[in-house]
Amino acid sequence: MSQADELNTSPLKTDKSKVRRGAKRASYDKQQILDILDASLMCHVAQSIDGQPFVTPTCHWRDGDYFYWHGLSSARNVKNAVAQPVCINVTHLDALVMARSAMHHSVNYRSVTLFGTPEAVTDAAEKERLLKVFLEKVSPGRWESLRPINEQELKATGLVRIPINEASAKVRAEGPVDDDQDYDWPVWAGLIPMNKQWGLAETDPKQRQHYESPNRPNAF
Repeated sequence: MSQADELNTSPLKTDKSKVRRGAKRASYDKQQILDILDASLMCHVAQSIDGQPFVTPTCHWRDGDYFYWHGLSSARNVKNAVAQPVCINVTHLDALVMARSAMHHSVNYRSVTLFGTPEAVTDAAEKERLLKVFLEKVSPGRWESLRPINEQELKATGLVRIPINEASAKVRAEGPVDDDQDYDWPVWAGLIPMNKQWGLAETDPKQRQHYESPNRPNAF
């Protein structure tokens, strides 16, 4: 299937998820969308409560075709999100684009915007399984070494999800695009990439014994 066909026929493309501004950078390819989601730990959940808009940053993860986040059961982006439409964004900043004019400076990025109506996950066994999936993203293999989660913690933790069935990606991955007459302007132009990596683990000073450092996250 050509890119044009994919843009026109993807089931993820709806009237809400259709990219209108900068449409040439849009993608509705499901695998590309999943890859962008999986490569990040943080998202922003936008919702409206009694006419007041709110945006809440939170950690997220994916299991199959569902997008999950969690928080205190009483948290606004958990309790007040159930059965109410939300919009979620995940963005990676990849590089600064340094052009020959201020007008054409930009950034390279990968982003996904999702739409959906959250539902709560209430079954205790399923909540525990999904929290393990999340921790595997944070630090693979760590769950088994931890003190087991207890009933009170499960009750205090709210967990919600939306299906990944209405979404779009938007990507810029190129150098500066200047006006033709500016390419000989005497100033440096190009990309300044952002290299994201996790630093060395810093041991808690309250730790009384030496233990092996955790595995690094399956993100970035």
